[in-house]
Amino acid sequence: MSEIKPRFRRIDGLNVRYAESEGPRDRVALLLSPFPVSLYAYDATWSRLAEHAHLVAVDLPGFGHSELREDLLSPTAMSEFIVRLADEFELVKPHVVGPDIGTSAVLFAAAHHPDRFRSAVVGSGGAAVPVQLGGPLNDWVHAEDLAPYRALGPKDIVTIALDKMQGYELPQIVREDYLASYVGQRIVDQMTYVRAYPVELPLLRELLPGIETPVRIIAGRRDHVVPVVNAEYLHEHLPNSILDVLDVGHYVWEEGADDYARIVTDWWRAN
Repeated sequence: MSEIKPRFRRIDGLNVRYAESEGPRDRVALLLSPFPVSLYAYDATWSRLAEHAHLVAVDLPGFGHSELREDLLSPTAMSEFIVRLADEFELVKPHVVGPDIGTSAVLFAAAHHPDRFRSAVVGSGGAAVPVQLGGPLNDWVHAEDLAPYRALGPKDIVTIALDKMQGYELPQIVREDYLASYVGQRIVDQMTYVRAYPVELPLLRELLPGIETPVRIIAGRRDHVVPVVNAEYLHEHLPNSILDVLDVGHYVWEEGADDYARIVTDWWRAN
């Protein structure tokens, strides 16, 4: 049985799914859902993270079970919504954890709002310029026509993505939630976000040297979806960052859950 108990809140006109941990709020953390999964990505680390901070996990708009709005499907637009989330949940200078699609959005937010977050944890998300991605993600970003993906069943696309997971068996409740997150054409509509990378990552590149927020980058050495070169690129360009490369694949927060939780909580204590 998962400790994550999702609820919904109306934020900026959208139904946004979130979950909160119990306990004091002397240290707070905002956790953002990866793609193509949901806030249940933190199921494997939730109890350990909750020992060190009050957690607010969110399915970003259009992802997981949160309502989609087309104008938010880019890292720059999503970065402003992340700040809105922190305000909505009254999180005073929270730590923010944004793996995968959260990586670029969190870094845009840190660049444009330098005092808003105490620290950031990112990784497993596109960052390098020129764009360096692998597997189906590279195809999604560069495909001239998304019609072939619309012809596939959404569960087929998500199942293909989840089959890349190495050394970790998803609990049934988590797998079912992931699959239920992408009914209809949602997953194809969400591809708009990553298809913005060729335009938006060069913009982020110019901002990276000026980001003062402490950033911890966690990546998988065997990640064939978002190769580790993306994490190395961030570490090279961010002035206040630490890089950890774990011997796992793309889903580092699940495949390397023990190490992931340890690194994140150590990072929170240090900042």
